[in-house]
Amino acid sequence: MHPNAECISRFYEAFARLDAATMAGCYHPEATFTDEAFIGLNYEQTVAMWAMLCSRAKNFSLTFSGVEANDTSGKAHWEPIYTFTSTGRLVHNVIDSEFEFKDGKIWKQRDHFDFYRWSRAAFGPMGMALGWTGFLRNKVQTEAMKGLGIFMAKGKP
Repeated sequence: MHPNAECISRFYEAFARLDAATMAGCYHPEATFTDEAFIGLNYEQTVAMWAMLCSRAKNFSLTFSGVEANDTSGKAHWEPIYTFTSTGRLVHNVIDSEFEFKDGKIWKQRDHFDFYRWSRAAFGPMGMALGWTGFLRNKVQTEAMKGLGIFMAKGKP
């Protein structure tokens, strides 16, 4: 297995154990992260986001597959199942990650998932009605960044 594929596997194995410290060790100090909720995070925000998600996880499980990597890039498919704390609803998300590597660590990560599918699971009828709109997406992004800011201000991680 390529060392960068091993890095991806180590990352998701740690996430499955809710081990944010090991996850953070997989990132380059100049890393960035983006997904449908968290846009353009820097290294500090990225490791804090994972620490926040791990610390709040309820009814959490994770599977991953399709790990591939070479000297510069990689990808993986992963599926977390968890209780969305804002609504108490069970969510099964389906995510594809793309990675770029620098110095043997994750330098850029972009996660892709179907926001409408996720919002229907996370918000129920409201997600069904508004999940396809920019309104709900913007609201989720705003609340996600607000929550991350509060988490980081409390000195975590």
